[in-house]
Amino acid sequence: MKLKPSENTKLYGMDHFFNEITNLFNEKKMPNKILLTGKKGLGKSTMAYHIVNYILSKNEDCSYDTKNFTINDKNRSFKLIQNNSHPNFYCVNSIQEKKSIDIDQVRKMISYTNMSSFNNIYKFILIDNIEFLNKNSVNALLKVIEEPNDNVFFILIHNYHKNILPTLKSRCLSFRINLSYNETIDILNKILNKNVLEIVNNDLLNYYNSPGEIISLINFSDEEGIDIKNCNLNILLNLLIDNKYYKNNKIIKMILINLIEAFFLREYKFSINKESILSFYHDFINKIRNSEKFNLDEESLFLEFKSKLLNG
Repeated sequence: MKLKPSENTKLYGMDHFFNEITNLFNEKKMPNKILLTGKKGLGKSTMAYHIVNYILSKNEDCSYDTKNFTINDKNRSFKLIQNNSHPNFYCVNSIQEKKSIDIDQVRKMISYTNMSSFNNIYKFILIDNIEFLNKNSVNALLKVIEEPNDNVFFILIHNYHKNILPTLKSRCLSFRINLSYNETIDILNKILNKNVLEIVNNDLLNYYNSPGEIISLINFSDEEGIDIKNCNLNILLNLLIDNKYYKNNKIIKMILINLIEAFFLREYKFSINKESILSFYHDFINKIRNSEKFNLDEESLFLEFKSKLLNG
């Protein structure tokens, strides 16, 4: 299943947000700095590519299909973006082997914004995972977005689990992207073209997980031969922790943390000693955040959770 946002020609569940932003553009009211913030895996980056294609392909053959929220893969802009050669589109993203978006990446982007626009049409800068911008990168970015060149639009993608500088957020029109549990299930059914409950145990589906995360879990389980249809929450948590699948796999680690949050919620609902569960939960989440911030090993935290709560 395709997960790369630039390749997803169909947009699911983002109709309202897409229409709101494109209507602003059509009314010449679209701000040149937009922030899309929300959970990882909701489809924020995919929507950004659809907005860009909608605008850039307006005068092309096979332009964007607004009725079905679909990119026609035959239009020129889609093909050029796939080949990283569109003269009016530039993407900045975190590099796998690096822990931040460094200042050199931002400087190259700034040089691009200073170049003449091809055919004097709009230029789009997409910065994905802006939570990975380091301090120097943010400062350099702030300078260019405060007074951008004419017809240059910035779309910033933010995973709200990570903090960003208020000075950056305050300069953008923010759209908080979220989905209800039912919307997530509906999107998954459309992507999979079948009932997700035929593939995934209902115990593993909760509002902590986005459609993208569930798709990642399905792909992962296929690769590892894990039967997630017959796995309940406790069984899967034990599997992920015992086999250390979260090591060097950011997506699985996030899914594991989300599943642990779902476990805490379930235990809190049925526990007599709610204060103890709540205290352990806050302590665990704080330790996880600190482990990411200071690059500490999470293994001991997951083992502590397993011994004290999961199998306690």
